[in-house]
Amino acid sequence: MPVTRRDFTRLAAAASAATILPSSLFAQSSGRKIRYCAVGLGRISVDHFMPGTKMSSLGEMTAVVSGHPDKAKKIAAEYGIPESSIYNYENYDNIRNNPNIDAVYIGLPNGMHAEYTIRAAQAGKHVLCEKPMANTVAECEAMIAACKKANRHLMIAYRLQVESTTLHAQKIIRSGVLGKIQAIESANGFNIAPGEWRLNRKLAGGGPLMDVGIYSLNACRFLTGEEPAHVSAYSSVIDHDGRFDEVEENVAWTMKFPSGTVATCTTTYGASMDGFIRLHGSKGSLTVTGFGYQGIHLTAHINGATRSEPGENVDDPQQAKDPSEFVVESDYFSKCILDNTTPIPSGEEGLRDIAIMMKIYESAARNNNA
Repeated sequence: MPVTRRDFTRLAAAASAATILPSSLFAQSSGRKIRYCAVGLGRISVDHFMPGTKMSSLGEMTAVVSGHPDKAKKIAAEYGIPESSIYNYENYDNIRNNPNIDAVYIGLPNGMHAEYTIRAAQAGKHVLCEKPMANTVAECEAMIAACKKANRHLMIAYRLQVESTTLHAQKIIRSGVLGKIQAIESANGFNIAPGEWRLNRKLAGGGPLMDVGIYSLNACRFLTGEEPAHVSAYSSVIDHDGRFDEVEENVAWTMKFPSGTVATCTTTYGASMDGFIRLHGSKGSLTVTGFGYQGIHLTAHINGATRSEPGENVDDPQQAKDPSEFVVESDYFSKCILDNTTPIPSGEEGLRDIAIMMKIYESAARNNNA
């Protein structure tokens, strides 16, 4: 039976109502706030997570960890954090003695995620760790084990998994209104500046796949609910200018899912590439754009009906949603702690992505040498 514009509108409205929106997410809040310690004061912490938590309903910043004393004091003062709650990496374990810290936010380079997650769990604190979870499968498994042993919650910062438009897209796809998903295409990348820590293999674990390609990988899995049965990949370095002596510049990979759906994904550190995922079904297509921090947009085409969210003119910034997905992310994890519920973007979810990325790298190494 064909889907009319009216049918699609009703479906979209129902899907939207079923997503985890702030108004429903916090309805049963007890009034208590979760107190966060930011571990690492780089861009992701200072420009995004800390302001997002300050704007949130259930969280507040009460401590910081940094190797730069002057920067730590300046930022702590902005949030009303006392000097007694400023730590460095040597005395980090002392957070166990601070009752004003319930959870830590790990905003460190990838290669440091495992150590500081494990130490936080041993100090009795819950952990919200940035993606990618770690550099290896073994590190991910150690992080999960440490948090389970300490009976602490571990969430990986897949903020899009708790963002309303992404959840809306997931509902539409899984409703079957697109028909059978035949193919998926996704891309994400940027032209990286020299000297970034992301170009250091020990700190980053790899190149753009670990940093921004993970958005494409996770979106394919999250939106379809399937795990890839087979992967094949290539990597390359085109710009031999010193930036890519340790990590790849480009990665392209394909995935075949048990349903037969085939996904083609590309990521780069050598060019500006707007993040998107597009799913092609037998009855229509759906595109989600905005993997960065500028706000997520959804456009669907089904049997001649077209719907864009937010607003019909998605290029108009005045019609865009509040781009601070970090507010929702912070509140979501706070609610999990308050209600003692396991986060959906759990440590196990982070581990699955790392395991697949290792297979992508292994395939690329084989294919590049063939």
